[in-house]
Amino acid sequence: MKKKIIGYKWITDKNKSSSGNISWKKGIWQKHTGKLELCQSGFHASRTPLQSLQYIYGDNWWIVEARGRIKEQKDDKFTCSEMRIIKRLPVKKILVKFAIKCARRCLKNFEIYNSKDKRPRKAIEAAERYIENPTEKNRKAAWSAAESAMSAMSAAWSAWSAAESARSAMSAAMSAAMSARSEAMSAESAAELAELKWQEKTLKDIVKKF
Repeated sequence: MKKKIIGYKWITDKNKSSSGNISWKKGIWQKHTGKLELCQSGFHASRTPLQSLQYIYGDNWWIVEARGRIKEQKDDKFTCSEMRIIKRLPVKKILVKFAIKCARRCLKNFEIYNSKDKRPRKAIEAAERYIENPTEKNRKAAWSAAESAMSAMSAAWSAWSAAESARSAMSAAMSAAMSARSEAMSAESAAELAELKWQEKTLKDIVKKF
């Protein structure tokens, strides 16, 4: 039996890859018989959910299985000769939760310097209430709290991205991706490496619940 590895892949709303004419169908293996080249040929995916956030297009996010020949670029993707999609992930539910967790992680830094300004905290809490109970009332409250947090300058971006996520799944996806990758762009310090590990684990744990 061929060894399989798990990956994460975005495909278009028409179930196509960003390039190529393969039509993906759940559970059906696709085969590539030619040469494997990263970014050029073969079927591409990422090893972790966080790595896959660099390749968002649309909201069609899948867990995939890969086997056969595999060529890997360990920091963000791999290409392989055989792949199938096996489980679609709920983008809004996962990435909104991730955005909120990233915002909460940033909040402590803001409150060290401005403990009296509670607008970012209230925005995050409003977004959390909406996720737990997605009523129109809670959506409006989250949106209002986000607008208030915008004026809290240094922490506004992380707080606003969480609350804005309550209204728009794709803005949540993008803000989560930007937050995750901006903190992990450089691996020169132990602190940055630790942050990347936290993001990897946090997002993977959220994905596992779905």
